[in-house]
Parts: sequence; C-alpha cells; structure tokens
Amino acid sequence: MDKSSALEYINQMFPTEASLSGVEPLIQKLRCEIHRVDAEILAAVRQQSSSGTKAKEDLAAATQAVKELMYKIGEIKGKAEQSEKMVQEICRDIKKLDFAKKHITTTITALHRLTMLVSAVEQLQVLASKRQYKEAAAQLEAANQLCSHFEAYRDVPKITELREKFRSIKQILKSHIFSDFSSLGTVRLKEDGSLIQQLADACLVVDALEPSVREELVKTVCHKELAAYEQIFEGTELAKLDKVERRYAWIKRQLRANEDIWKIFPQAWHVQYLLCIQFCKVTRTQLVEIFSNLKEKPDVGVLLPALHKTLEFEEELAEKFGGGKTSSNKEIGTDSEETDNQKGENGSQTVLDIRKKYEKKLAVHNGSGNDSESENSADLSVTAAGFNFRGIISSCFEAHLTVYVELEEKTLMENLEKLIQDETWETEEGSQTNVLSSSMQVFLIIRRSLKRCSALTKNETLFNLFKVFQKILKAYATKLSIRLPKGGTGIVAAATGTDGQIKVSDRDERVICYIVNTAEYCHKTSGELADSIGKIIDSQFVEAVDMSEVQDEFSAVITKSLMTLVQGLETKFEAEMAAMTRVAWGTIESVGDQSEYVNGINAILTTSIPVLGSLLSPIYFQFFLDKLAASLGPRFYENIYKCKQISETGAQQMLLDTQAVKTILLEIPTLGKQASGAPGYSTFVSREMSKAEALLKVILSPVESVADTYRALLPEGTPSDFQRILELKGLKKTDQQMILDDFNKHSSGIAQQPPPVPTAVLPTSPAVNVSVTAAATTTIATREDVITRAAALGRGAATTGFKRFLALTEAAKDRKDGPFRKLFNQ
Repeated sequence: MDKSSALEYINQMFPTEASLSGVEPLIQKLRCEIHRVDAEILAAVRQQSSSGTKAKEDLAAATQAVKELMYKIGEIKGKAEQSEKMVQEICRDIKKLDFAKKHITTTITALHRLTMLVSAVEQLQVLASKRQYKEAAAQLEAANQLCSHFEAYRDVPKITELREKFRSIKQILKSHIFSDFSSLGTVRLKEDGSLIQQLADACLVVDALEPSVREELVKTVCHKELAAYEQIFEGTELAKLDKVERRYAWIKRQLRANEDIWKIFPQAWHVQYLLCIQFCKVTRTQLVEIFSNLKEKPDVGVLLPALHKTLEFEEELAEKFGGGKTSSNKEIGTDSEETDNQKGENGSQTVLDIRKKYEKKLAVHNGSGNDSESENSADLSVTAAGFNFRGIISSCFEAHLTVYVELEEKTLMENLEKLIQDETWETEEGSQTNVLSSSMQVFLIIRRSLKRCSALTKNETLFNLFKVFQKILKAYATKLSIRLPKGGTGIVAAATGTDGQIKVSDRDERVICYIVNTAEYCHKTSGELADSIGKIIDSQFVEAVDMSEVQDEFSAVITKSLMTLVQGLETKFEAEMAAMTRVAWGTIESVGDQSEYVNGINAILTTSIPVLGSLLSPIYFQFFLDKLAASLGPRFYENIYKCKQISETGAQQMLLDTQAVKTILLEIPTLGKQASGAPGYSTFVSREMSKAEALLKVILSPVESVADTYRALLPEGTPSDFQRILELKGLKKTDQQMILDDFNKHSSGIAQQPPPVPTAVLPTSPAVNVSVTAAATTTIATREDVITRAAALGRGAATTGFKRFLALTEAAKDRKDGPFRKLFNQ
C-alpha cells in the first residue's frame, strides 16, 4: 500500500479521537500476524531446500539407469551379430543346392517348352497346308505364347531357325485366308455353306495373327464391296446432286443383302461400321468433285433436299452404330405451330422458348476431301463409340450454302416488308406489353429460319445466317425510325418559322411510345437470341456471335423517339410561348391569378403526360422528363427576353407565372402515374426555373442596384443579356449606356474578388433617372443583402393592383412550403 492509501486506512480505523484507545490492541494483533507469516515463510524455504536435494538424487539415479540400459543393448547387439554369422555358416551349402535346383528346373522347363514349340510348329504347318483354320487357330495361339518365352534366346541358332519357320507358316496362313476371302460376294459362297464356316474359322486365325493383318483384311473387304459403288456413281447419270439419295439407298441395300456375310466376321471387328465409314469418305470425295465441276452456283431446290437426305443418312448411321441418340431436329424444339400459340404472350416468353430449343450443341466432324492411307488405317481401328458420323459427308456442302443464306435473306426481307405494310401501329387489345406485333413476328420468322438452318448445319453457314439476322434487325430498327413524325422542312416551313418543328397528335404520341417499347423489347431479345445461337453454333464462331451493333441501333431508336416526343411537346408549347410574348407586360395594373398561357401549358401536359406515363417504362419516362425539363426551362428563360417592356407589376405577375410553371413541372411524375420522380429531376427543374426567377428578380430590382443584383443573382450573365434586361425595364438609351459603362467597369474585377454591392433604401415607387454617382456613393453590403432585397421586391413597391398580391403573400405565410414561401425565404 502506498502512503495515501495507508493514511486512508488509518483514518478509516480511527475516525475520532476517542477511537485511539484501540491502537494498542490493533498493534498487538498485527505483531501476531507478522509472526505467523514469518513462520509460514520459513517452513516453505525449508521444504524447498529439501525438495531440491531429492531432485538431484533422482536425476543421478536416472542417469545411472540409462547407462546400464545402453550397456545391455550393446551386449544384445553383439550376440545378434554372432548368431547371424553362425546361421550363414550353417546355410552356406543349402544356398548352393537351392541355386542348382533353380537352374535345373529352368532348364527342364525350357526344354519342355521347346519340345512343345517344335511340335506346335510342325502341327501348324500340317494344318495350314490342309486349311483347317479352326484347329490352326488354337495351335497358332499356343505357338504365340510359347514363342514369347524364348524372346531372351534370340541368339541361339536353333531358336532363330524355329522362329523363322513359324513366321513363314503365318505368312502361308495369311495368303490362304486372303485367297479364301476373295470368294466373298460370289455365287460359290452362297451355294457352298461349308465355305462360310471355313471363312468364319479363318477369322479366328486372323485374330491370332498380328492386328495389322485384321486391319488389312477388313480394308480389302471394304474396298471390294465399294468397288462396284465407285463404278456406278462416278461419271454416270447417277453421279448428280439430285440423285444423292440413290447412294444412301445402295449402301442400305448392301447391308441388308449381305447379312449372312457380315455374320462371318466377329462383332468386335465392326466390319459394317468400318464399311460405312469408308463409304462416307468415298461419297464425300465424289460430292466434292461434283461441286467442283459445277459451272455456276447450285440450285437451292436441289442443294437443300440433297443436304437433308445426307443429314438423315448420317443420323441413321449415328443411331445404328451408337454415335448418338438425339437427332438435331429434336434439339431445335417444337414446330412453328407451337410458337404461334405463344406469340400473344409476354415477349420474354419467346426468348425463353428459343433458349430452351437451342441449348444443346453438337460437334460437327470436319473431314477433308482427300484422305490419306494412314488416315484410313486409323479409321479402321477406331471403335464404334469413338466416331461421330454427323458431318462426315454433309460438311462438304458447307462451302456451297451461300445460295441458301441468300434465299433466307430474301425471304426474311420480304416478310419484313409485308409485316411493316400490315402493321397498324397499335397494340393488340388487352396486351400488357405495349409492344408492336410486328416485332414479335420478326423474331418469330427469325426463329423459324434459325430452326431450319440449325437442322442443316451449325458451322459457317449458321454464322452467315446470323449476319443476315443482324441485317434484318437493323432494317427493322430503320423502319421504326422512319415511322417517327418528322419536322417541317422546305421553303414554306422556313418562311413560316416552323422549320424543324415536329407536330404530333395524341395518336402520334401513343405510336412513339409503342416504338420505344418495341425497340426496348428488340434490344433485349436480340441479345438473348445471340446467346441462344452461341450455344448451338460451332465453338470457333462463338466469340464472333455478338449483337451489340444491333442493340446500339435499337438504343438509337429509343433515344430518337424520346427526343421526338420532347420536340413534339415543344411544338405544342410554341403557341403558349408566343402568347406569353404578346402579353402587354408593361401595362399590367394588378397581379392576379396565373396567366392564360400557363393554363395552356398545364392543359397540354395534363393531356399528354398521363398517356405517356402509362405507356412508357419508368426508366424511359424519367429520361423523357429530364429532356423535357432541360428543354422547357431554358426556353422559358429565353422567352422572357422576347417580351417587350416589363413593368414592375408585370414582372411580379410573370414571377407568379414562373412559380406556377415550376410547380406544374414538379408534379409531372405524379401526373404520369409514376410513384416518384428521380431525386435529380426535382433538383434539375428547380435549378432551371430558378434562373427565370432570378431574371425576374433582377427586372424587379431598382435601377440604382440593378447591376449589383444582376451580378449577384446571375453571375454567369453577359453584358449583352444585361443590356436586354435594361431594355425590358424600359430605360432610355442614355440611361442604359451610363449603367452599362458602370457595369463593365465593375465586371472587370469580378475574377479577383466579389464586387462591393451598394446599399440603398428601397424606394416606394420605381425610380428611372438615377445617376451612377449616387449609386456609387452608397454604403457597402454583402451579396446576401442583395439577394434578400431582391427576394423582398414587390412587398410595397407597387401602388396599383397590389392588394391582390399582398393577399396572396399573406396566405403563403401560413404555408410551410409552396412557390411563394420559397420565393420570399430565399
């Protein structure tokens, strides 16, 4: 305990003088406690001392025990070495006898196998000469196994001689078998049933020979079978594109007619399968030659049926030999009738349907026209599950399908023109998408075209057709853009001041909204169409399948449509803007309700905005509002300059109208049945309309402070605009020039520091002839003072017709917000 805590403890124990009588008993108690603690410490020290000594003794005992253990381990190790030497001495003779036994056993086995090999070779020679293939196959297999045991004895002359003899016997067997198989397809084979059995036995011998013998035999059989095919369909009347189905009928007929022959060969040989591969390669080579001999492009009416027959044949082969079980037609989906039933549903349903139909992608085999002998040998050894027949023949059509793509393009363009001609530019009754039916029909015909093409090929032709789809969709975007209302052009329009103005009726506004929704639908669906095509097209073209250019076209249509809507409303506002400039603002005697032109603007927006809000999506409706505010605000500001002289009462009335127009613009999101406008919209409208309010406050300001008010409220204003304000106030040229000179003089120092604003007592009536010297000698005030005075203008400055204005301002005092409250609280 530190000193402070000790004092605190003592004061706590002896708080009063009377309590000091207990000091002696407390001291005695503390001494007893000290003696007890000392005794405990001494006992602990003694115990620790004795424990340390015992620990040292235990450690010494453990060290001694370890040494004894190491000594015993060394003794055991020495005895083990002695035992090992004794065992080796005892078993020395036994090892020699064991090695001798092994050598004798190996020698006896080798001699026995040699005897068996000699016997097998001799028997095989006899069987080969008699063409007893079944027995020869067993002997051949046994001889092969026996020969494998003598691989290490190649240098022994007897073994070498025996192996050469065995090799010559296998050559004899091979020549006999090939000679016997030459009877395939002859009448003798059909008449002599034993010959069929003999050939089946010969296949057992071939399996026992080297794998190359089997490949050579199958190749020979296939070439013999296809020799007649090559003669029939090469350079004859049947060697034409329109007779291609005859080729496939021939091989099918051969496979059925020679079923007994195919039973001769073991199933593991896949003779029919390899025969079909060779047939496909020969057919492809001949078709390539037919295409190369054509002097002009092939007829689509001949090309497509031939391709369909080829694809059907490839599909049959794939199903027959296990190359695939799902046909490409099934992948594409249901018929067009099923699509017709869905065209009235939501637009995204069509896109999802396309995606479902084209999800799976099949690999197309790209073979070459001239195959080498090594490639043929590799094909003969391939297994049934490792080869895909799809595309083995049909791929040669790929380079000649441009005529098909051109036909599809022509058909799609004709259908597009017909759809545009039949378009009513109205949505179907009861439709919730507000999308033109022609857009759904366009994607429907594109889907059908995609279905037709994907059933034929998924390579370059499909990619070329994708480019056609891009062209069709761009053309449709152009058609939508052309349908938009156009502005007036020509000499008459320029003379009447309507050049560039776009007049839109209520129906035109609905049509523009339909075009916006349709372009949005096409933008989304074209991207999903590209995704669907990317899933089924060959992998080398996937990266190039991109609809971004088409989507940009539809985005441009959306932007142009919305701008056309804005320009159409601007044209409607033209009459109201003209009516505003025709008002005699200089002779207005009292401030009343909002002017008629404001009512006209309100009527135009009340008629158009609800329709646009119900037809446009929220994002595009907000875009339209932003553009409308960006157009109407600055235009209203500029229109003030177009008015003639504006009196103080006229400026007050115009200020009231400006607040009304601002309120109308702020209420547009609600008028359009939108939940709420974007946060930036109200800020944007307030900023643009505040410029017009500031301009009117400058016009309301007294002449002696108009320059300072202009610089404070319109800091970005130009001297020419300031001169126009002076003209609106009705100042004479001489007075204007004096004020302009003072304005230009003070404006030169704006960049360095804010100009001093003179303070003047607001007059009770407008002052016109006030000297610049008097204004310059007034006291200095801050920019905030100028703004405050400008906001208060009108609360006593006018003597006529001001009771109405005062009544309006008094009513505004009780409101927390609103145009008047905002005006006087700035």
